[in-house]
Amino acid sequence: MNFTHLFAFYEVACAGSLSGGAQRLRVSQPAVSREVKELEERLGIVLFDRLPRGVSLTHAGQILFDYAQRIFTLAEAARSELNEVAGLSAGHLKIGASATVGVYLVPGIIAEFNARYPKVSIELTVTNTQEVASGLGDGSFTLGFIEGPYDAARLNAQHFGADEIVLAAAADNRQQTGPLLARDLATQAVILREPGSGTRAVVEDAYRRAGLAMTPAMSVSDTEAIKRMLIAQRALAYVSALSIREEVARGALRVLDVADLRIERALNLVWLKGRSLAPSAQAFFDLAIGNAARSH
Repeated sequence: MNFTHLFAFYEVACAGSLSGGAQRLRVSQPAVSREVKELEERLGIVLFDRLPRGVSLTHAGQILFDYAQRIFTLAEAARSELNEVAGLSAGHLKIGASATVGVYLVPGIIAEFNARYPKVSIELTVTNTQEVASGLGDGSFTLGFIEGPYDAARLNAQHFGADEIVLAAAADNRQQTGPLLARDLATQAVILREPGSGTRAVVEDAYRRAGLAMTPAMSVSDTEAIKRMLIAQRALAYVSALSIREEVARGALRVLDVADLRIERALNLVWLKGRSLAPSAQAFFDLAIGNAARSH
């Protein structure tokens, strides 16, 4: 049994005659008769009683018709839903984003995407870079936004911006007044993000390339918590410049000068190699990259 035979049978049953089925299929009556006959021969059973005017289903034919009706109803539902997704009138997009990008950049892109495609739902998970990469690998995410290193053997990446990692302190923390050197900070009480975060990886890599080892006084998994710690106590922290723009603008935090070390990083939009993007994911991708291009 194949779907060509089954569909011919279904249309004849719906029409109540071979000629009516041929009209519905827009083929000749002999062609329809041949399809039905081949199906009956394959199954070894008679599906229609041939009447002077038209045909009627046998008991076996009625059983097959019930299944065929369900099959082609499902096929039509699948076609309709896929058309909706292709036209972005439906769909669900799962995005993973590392903390800095997920909190300070991605929400604006989502807001613009929702305005354009309100029927596509988005699920955003903000975590660290390692977890984003893991989620892409196991199918939890379709797209990922990261600010740390990534495995180029497993992930495709599209650059969409840059960020600087700066040394921050409370605005009224005047213990540090002059330029600092990287080696001074390797032994001071500096707060870093948790292992696995993009910010932590970039700082450690920069110190490693400078021949230094960074041992933080504290590891904190949330940038907002780090900012509160800076304001509440005489501490220093390496944080994303993006994450403290508002606090610097209102005078709560300030950026300290590290004379011999500048830490910059690329921001990347990543997805799993070998996996094509659905229309909704492609539209989100295009919007994010387009926004990045305009901002530069």
